[in-house]
Amino acid sequence: MIEKVGIIGAGQMGSGIAQVSAVAGLSVAISDINAEQLAKSVAGIAKNLDRQIAKGKLTADEKDAALARIATSTDLSIFNDSDLVIEAATESEDVKRLILKALVPNLSPTAIIATNTSSISITRLAASTDRPEKFIGMHFMNPVPVMQLVEIIRGIATDDDTFQSIKALTVRLGKTAAIAEDFPAFIVNRILLPMINEAVYTLYEGVGGVEAIDTAMKLGANHPMGPLELADFIGLDTCLSIMQVLYEGLADSKYRPCPLMVKYVEAGWLGRKVGRGFYDYSGPTPRPTR
Repeated sequence: MIEKVGIIGAGQMGSGIAQVSAVAGLSVAISDINAEQLAKSVAGIAKNLDRQIAKGKLTADEKDAALARIATSTDLSIFNDSDLVIEAATESEDVKRLILKALVPNLSPTAIIATNTSSISITRLAASTDRPEKFIGMHFMNPVPVMQLVEIIRGIATDDDTFQSIKALTVRLGKTAAIAEDFPAFIVNRILLPMINEAVYTLYEGVGGVEAIDTAMKLGANHPMGPLELADFIGLDTCLSIMQVLYEGLADSKYRPCPLMVKYVEAGWLGRKVGRGFYDYSGPTPRPTR
């Protein structure tokens, strides 16, 4: 049974995974190369738990107990007694491979490795480790504490014990599993990102402005968030990475990233996290930039 969970990456995804794991009673270790980011992660988790207390979903004692279960370090050796380590770093195959190679010497022989990749081949990433049979995809949705779904993806070598352990953990975390095959972008992003990419093409070709496109999809298709607003929320760099994985992995022109998305990423306009994307977030309310 998985009782000790390690998480690589103290960003939004890693912090969210840490939060739900600690609340579920698991011992949590978070590692990041940036000590300041680790402190920010724990502070953010505490703030989120305070919100849950205010909503009556958590008690103050439960918050304190959850935070007490979280340890942090810039050193991967913090994972030497982890039952499972979840890689939640940036959506770059090269970066993930380097992290996984550095991780392996710090693990017990029985530890499972999961990746939170939203698009990259599980089989290829598993080949960077010494245990492809104990390697699996565990794709959480953002924001993790709110979103119910976890996509579980087996690589070609993933054994059944690993698969069953991750399924059981997903239930323990209060999530629902969707089992996906190891194809580029899996299920959610195979469907979602081409829609976002098409919305960017719609803007690029002048069919409608940012506000018109988002309003049309919110009111015309009953989406809670417009596709361009959603792209800003996800991060345009992440959206572009996923589209590139689809385009290269499936060799189909329908997945070609829109040149406007490429241009925004090149400009550093990555969305909410930097204050500008399809919307400008510098003021009290977001304003469309086109």
